[in-house]
Amino acid sequence: MRVILLGPPGAGKGTQAQFITEQYSVPQISTGDMLRAAVKAGSALGVEVKGIMASGGLVSDELIIALVKERISHADCERGYLLDGFPRTIPQAQAIIDAGIIIDAVVEIRVEDNEIVSRLSGRRVHEGSGRIYHINHNPPTTDGMDNETGEPLMQRPDDLEETVRNRLSVYHMQTQPLVNFYTQLAASDDPAPTFSTVDGLGLLADVQARLVAALR
Repeated sequence: MRVILLGPPGAGKGTQAQFITEQYSVPQISTGDMLRAAVKAGSALGVEVKGIMASGGLVSDELIIALVKERISHADCERGYLLDGFPRTIPQAQAIIDAGIIIDAVVEIRVEDNEIVSRLSGRRVHEGSGRIYHINHNPPTTDGMDNETGEPLMQRPDDLEETVRNRLSVYHMQTQPLVNFYTQLAASDDPAPTFSTVDGLGLLADVQARLVAALR
């Protein structure tokens, strides 16, 4: 089960990625985690990555592909893997194909922008404990105050409506085109991953059931 999960920020990809890795006993391969692990291990690729990051440069797609190929050669990937945060663009998706990295399924979790803005901009956090509330779906007993300590809740900068809409705009420009890319690829005559769109709204168990059906 070799999977790519697509979806905008706030669609629940993190929660569903954890479910998939547990359900199918496959590791979640995060490009960020790979970069940090390579640097820590001091491998040849890691030394190259460390130099680029130290100079403030961007790690090239070619280098990330090399890291992915190295990572999926490990024993824990024999049953498959879930790629997290990669690919983000069509050139990266094409690079995966060109490198001979096999993907069985691409699943898009779809949630409309206004729903995501409501989900994220309504979150409030107790800074000391990390407890999360929502002004509509899980409000505190006293408006703006933590239930246990009575201390004020905060809105994280990432959850400000303007920030959320900016993140969604970046997603639609850079990553949304992957939906058409993988749809067309799945319809081609060449061996290609299946492509499915899953509705990300509703109860968690319902969304997970849709994921299982898509991956089946």
